Amino acid sequence: MTERSAAAVAQAPAVGPADVALAQSVMHEVARRVVGQEYMVERLLISLLTGGHVLLEGVPGLAKTLAVRTLAETIRTTFSRIQFTPDLLPADVIGTQVYDQSNGQFSVKRGPIFANIVLADEINRAPAKVQAALLEAMQEKQVTIGGTTYTLDEPFLVLATQNPIEQEGTYPLPEAQVDRFMMKLRVGYPTRDEEKEIMRRMSGGVAIPVDRVASPAAILEARHRISELYMDDRIVDYIVEIVHVTRTPADAGLQDLASLIEFGASPRATIALAQASRAHAFLRGRNFVTPDDVKAIAPDVLRHRILTSFEAEAEAVSSDRIVQRILGAIESP
Repeated sequence: MTERSAAAVAQAPAVGPADVALAQSVMHEVARRVVGQEYMVERLLISLLTGGHVLLEGVPGLAKTLAVRTLAETIRTTFSRIQFTPDLLPADVIGTQVYDQSNGQFSVKRGPIFANIVLADEINRAPAKVQAALLEAMQEKQVTIGGTTYTLDEPFLVLATQNPIEQEGTYPLPEAQVDRFMMKLRVGYPTRDEEKEIMRRMSGGVAIPVDRVASPAAILEARHRISELYMDDRIVDYIVEIVHVTRTPADAGLQDLASLIEFGASPRATIALAQASRAHAFLRGRNFVTPDDVKAIAPDVLRHRILTSFEAEAEAVSSDRIVQRILGAIESP
């Protein structure tokens, strides 16, 4: 670290014990119900601390819904769950106008999107028209009903779950909506020991209580502090280079990837990677971002933003594998 960088780090707001305690308290409460899955829970906390939406993908029964619901219960805020089905309508999500015969006027009936934390359960079970109803809310933090625009209260967060596309009865999400998610998480099976603990906790049928250990004000204050964490110019260049290489892999000597990538990540990925890297550093009690923060969070930010070609599908090359190749080819600052 240069002398100039050290001075900048010293001037950046310090991440104190109270900041770390807030994050640890939330994770501890979630762990009372969700066994294992620390990776998923930490990424959900990063999304909460940055305001970025998250898409969780995994087969049914892996505690995706339970983790999101429990996270919401640890915060003194509003929560709603939308079960996406093939017959769901956009009005069922954002709301609609209702005619009142008593006064001959229309009134607005707000939908479940008007909550601080929204669980979009099995989001790929609904057709594109319903999925598109979320676009304005996710990007602009507002919805339009009957020509009137309503601003959503902060913090506002959409945490969506989906089953793998190969499962019967699912619809691929539109690319425009997928890009609105800061991260896409792949949720895997628990280990044998974790599954034993799951059976021990859940087989009794008794609800496990959790405490509300955070407030919306504390979350918004943490977001402000995270946005001020120091990021060296070399880290900025590193992030930009990673995203740039997803579009032109030959610039990093990865000519063989050019035929495997149909489209690279958008500038929204650059912003998301910077925000998530700051939050990753915050959770570790640091007021500056390191290359390791970027490397740790890059797969979750980029995997759904790299559109692979037919050749990649034929060769069974996933976007995760492409991201790892790119991270390995670019020199860390």
